[in-house]
Amino acid sequence: MDKTPKANRLHIALLGRTNVGKSSLLNLMLGQDIAITSPVAGTTTDIVEKAMELLPLGPVLFLDTAGLDDVSELSGKRLEKTAKVYDRADVVILVTEADVWTDYEESVLIETIKRNIPVLTVVNKIDLQPPSPDYLKTLAAKFGRVLSVSCSDINGRRRYLDDLKRHLLEMAPADFISTPSLIGDLLPPGSTAVLVVPIDLQAPKGRLILPQVQTLRDILDNDAQALVVKERELAAALANLKTPPAIVVTDSQAILKVTADVPKSVPITTFSILFARQKGDLAEMAAGAAAIDRLKPGDRVLIAEACSHHALEDDIGRVKIPRWLRQYVGGDLQIDTACGRDYPDNLKDFKLIFHCGACMMNRREMLTRLRKAKDAGVPVTNYGVAISFLQGVLKRSLAPFPGALSAFERSMKDR
Repeated sequence: MDKTPKANRLHIALLGRTNVGKSSLLNLMLGQDIAITSPVAGTTTDIVEKAMELLPLGPVLFLDTAGLDDVSELSGKRLEKTAKVYDRADVVILVTEADVWTDYEESVLIETIKRNIPVLTVVNKIDLQPPSPDYLKTLAAKFGRVLSVSCSDINGRRRYLDDLKRHLLEMAPADFISTPSLIGDLLPPGSTAVLVVPIDLQAPKGRLILPQVQTLRDILDNDAQALVVKERELAAALANLKTPPAIVVTDSQAILKVTADVPKSVPITTFSILFARQKGDLAEMAAGAAAIDRLKPGDRVLIAEACSHHALEDDIGRVKIPRWLRQYVGGDLQIDTACGRDYPDNLKDFKLIFHCGACMMNRREMLTRLRKAKDAGVPVTNYGVAISFLQGVLKRSLAPFPGALSAFERSMKDR
């Protein structure tokens, strides 16, 4: 569990005013001083991330934030980062004090209701002042779940942890408790999936990339078999199989060659499309691909990636997709890029957003990005969907997902 990718962990945000004990609560849960605590207000600056296994819940990622009422010299940047934590949070723990309710707590209530994020209110420092029954009743009416703790009470740690885990288990989104399958639902037990993995300049030395590894693991978890080949060996590998594979999954950049080599009776898709389905809304991103057909020279588009990395020669997001787009449109485009947690506020300025498969994000953050784009009236598509569209094989790539294929076809008719 320690090596579970952050994107696959339940994201738990710790929010509260300065010095209510957010970091102390985190240390209590972890059993170690990972977060710096101090009586001086504003000790926590950047968001502190700590991954752990919280049984029986499983792998989680705590996000410890700056105080909501921080008025220090750096407060603006701190609060900006704290506000963005809502985009990532599956669950919020609001830490407060006995009989104290301010506009800051009220702002958390408003934001979590707006985003439909479940909240557990933790009343801390009860050793200094126990909360009044009326205060607890008010909190329960506002948030539903309330827990009173004393982070300085080491002897009570086990009891607090048990209560906390019980609440979190009940609050966790259904798709975390039962994570949507990446590919397993497309594979009968005992069947074979062929994975096409190019070994080129962008392939890391000595290992596979995360989407390939996670797809391979999901195949094995669902009692199926995997055959991993490079694109040049695909035709020979298929010829050597006694029975056709249940599906072929390829790196998006090789989709044209793979489509030519695989019989039409065998389903094909890409790693990026699989992740678009698991992390976001594949139907919406398939429909968004139709907007490529409406692009004109001079239009402004956004290319968004969930991770930050040094661009390599012929980089997929910085070089290949822009080149294919310019060829398709027949002229130059204004192309902006956003990497990692950076996601622009001016989405209305773009005609179309191209997003990676989001293997480094949790589902909540990806869905938040889709919602923001929808609110701005801007279509979004996915790398794999877009590349298949630009190569003229999108209907084949979406065939394993009838709902997404129908959404694309409807969008093309409406364009």
